[in-house]
Amino acid sequence: MRITLIHNPGSGNASDADNLVKFLRELGHEVRYYSSKEDGWKGALKKRADLVVVAGGDGTVGKVARRMVGRGVPIGILPSGTANNIARTLGLLDRPFEEIVRGWERPRRIKLDVGIAAGPWGERYFIEGVGAGLFAGVLANPNGKLKKSKNPVAGALRRLKKEAESCVPAELNAMLDGEDISGRYLMLEALNLPYVGPNLHLAHDSQPGDGQLDVVLVTEAERARLVYYLEHWQDNRERLAMLPTRRGRHLEIEWAGFALHIDDKLQPKANAKPKEIAGLVKARLDGDSVEFLLPA
Repeated sequence: MRITLIHNPGSGNASDADNLVKFLRELGHEVRYYSSKEDGWKGALKKRADLVVVAGGDGTVGKVARRMVGRGVPIGILPSGTANNIARTLGLLDRPFEEIVRGWERPRRIKLDVGIAAGPWGERYFIEGVGAGLFAGVLANPNGKLKKSKNPVAGALRRLKKEAESCVPAELNAMLDGEDISGRYLMLEALNLPYVGPNLHLAHDSQPGDGQLDVVLVTEAERARLVYYLEHWQDNRERLAMLPTRRGRHLEIEWAGFALHIDDKLQPKANAKPKEIAGLVKARLDGDSVEFLLPA
């Protein structure tokens, strides 16, 4: 196949560009290589290809996937990031690269929904989810980090546990498919994947391409359950948080400028204009998707 390879050279077990290109060519593919750290990779996605391959983590896979909506070219993943929520959702984690690549010959084709988040700042696609409260607050306050961990996922989960023990619930006015779901929440997450952030396994009913957002609603009543989950995740990485969840396609939040994450990006931005800091935020699934190739 003609492959456009988008590679994050600073990412995990796929850090050597030359070896990666050689590996794909030895398996019979024609490869055009682009680093995600350099100019040119966005334009490369417009060139003719049979497959776009991403070697990297969720950040790299997400920014490629958002640009492939409507292009009609599938994506293959060589997972080599930290959390790898997208690859984990698709069942690719811990599979040898050779098994994944050989699987592209007679693949399963899986559609993954791509959501749209719209607010005073404009619109952008999202892959993982949109949320406010605990997780967004931690992203917005990087100076509150605990002692640096050799395992970034473990360190992030410990930080979330520490914050979950004392964070103050926020009054959020929200509607899901026209139904009022307003309340005081420690965390509200509208998820397109079972996992978000540092492998938080929050949406146990989520399936790729099911056309539904899983909206996780954590009130004061669920604080102890959330803290227990964050404290004991290492006992079972796939442990379910089992928090109250509603399903729907269209979420609306009255946004007053509090920290809000769209995948790994935060609103409001540091240089946001006043008119971009408050208003109605909508997160929706409208049928947009991208296709991934997986081993049969």
